[in-house]
Amino acid sequence: EVQLVESGGGLVQVGGSLRLSCAASGFTFDDYAIGWSRQAPGKEREGLLCISSSGSSEYVADPVKGRFTISSDNAKHTVYLQRNNLRPEDTAVYYCRADRWPVTYWGEGAQVTGSS
Repeated sequence: EVQLVESGGGLVQVGGSLRLSCAASGFTFDDYAIGWSRQAPGKEREGLLCISSSGSSEYVADPVKGRFTISSDNAKHTVYLQRNNLRPEDTAVYYCRADRWPVTYWGEGAQVTGSS
């Protein structure tokens, strides 16, 4: 059974930092590009960051450049999202995803709420 399980969400002060984790199982982790997306209330889901299966290329969306970083530990089949300098507009459900065309797997999501 394929699973992507996010953890580390919660309430975070504006300007603070938080790391999300995504533990993957049930598929060949090294063969998939891994990334993070989010969906804010009333908005469409947007892609934030993605790292290729080889780790040689990376995508970072403009709204999070310089604040969010993605990393992976292939030995642990885990991908991380480090979020710094959080803003109120970062409040959203954060989803982990794994892609290998034409297949995409999604996690259930982790709620992150910014507080002032």
